[in-house]
Amino acid sequence: MEIQALVRPAEGAPKKPVAKGKGAFLQVLVGPEDGAPNFILRRFTLEPGGRIPAHRHPTIEHEQFVLKGRMTIGLDGVEREVVAGDAVFIPAGVAHWYENRSDAAVEFLCVIPKTKEYETEWLA
Repeated sequence: MEIQALVRPAEGAPKKPVAKGKGAFLQVLVGPEDGAPNFILRRFTLEPGGRIPAHRHPTIEHEQFVLKGRMTIGLDGVEREVVAGDAVFIPAGVAHWYENRSDAAVEFLCVIPKTKEYETEWLA
């Protein structure tokens, strides 16, 4: 099967609530359904007061890029504020959480490897 190139507006991707999150939404922009063989590109939105509780992925790393707004991220117990233009790397096994303490929505991209072993361990 030949892999086809793809271009489409992000607004067409369904927005789904994040499991265990509050005011947190996820869109798969490019994924396995599109024929992507190695990576999944996702966009997250955190509304003001939104939160994704502490969790970790034992075997999956994340690369993230903040598109809009500012939020606080917990990385193995250390709080960091990130803003539009910041890139974040979360190695496999690192506990992490997200919280929007501002009055404006936050948007960030998250790239993960496509794998059958995607496991989320919720810590909160």
